[in-house]
Amino acid sequence: MTEVSSLTGRLLVATPALADPNFERAVVLLLDHDEEGSLGVVLNRPTPVDVGDILEGWADLAGEPGVVFQGGPVSLDSALGVAVVPGGASGERAPLGWRRVHGAIGLVDLEAPPELLAPAVGALRIFAGYAGWGPGQLEDELGEGAWYVVESEPGDVSCPSPERLWREVLRRQRGDLAMVATYPDDPSLN
Repeated sequence: MTEVSSLTGRLLVATPALADPNFERAVVLLLDHDEEGSLGVVLNRPTPVDVGDILEGWADLAGEPGVVFQGGPVSLDSALGVAVVPGGASGERAPLGWRRVHGAIGLVDLEAPPELLAPAVGALRIFAGYAGWGPGQLEDELGEGAWYVVESEPGDVSCPSPERLWREVLRRQRGDLAMVATYPDDPSLN
């Protein structure tokens, strides 16, 4: 088996050719990627459900829009919290209830009291479900050209206009990849 280079903390940006409706124009933050598989959350799929409706204590920490996001098609009845801690708290300074994934981005223990994290959190998103790939599955999709892999920025987690995130992430890339941001929603209308 070949060694898998970790993509944890990077973004998967759906190519225009990706036909799966679960991931059309999706921007996925990879929270874990190794030889056992991959797990991430779709950053640009807000739902109409307010965070306070399902996790009342976390509503005040959730950024705008203050709704739950559909993190992916797997385990929609589970919730994941992803938070940005400014400065990317090191292991010693990391607030209780937060585990670093990459840089300033980390996972929140939603069982912890929100007030433990409140002073440290710069942005928080709650996701229902996640996107998951078995061993080698994501690598196969990458080989088929389904995803662009790009660096994440802490602001991606809390983008106040999630419907624009796909284009914004592509636009900040260099070279030809930035041009993909101009790809029409429906190419048949060209």
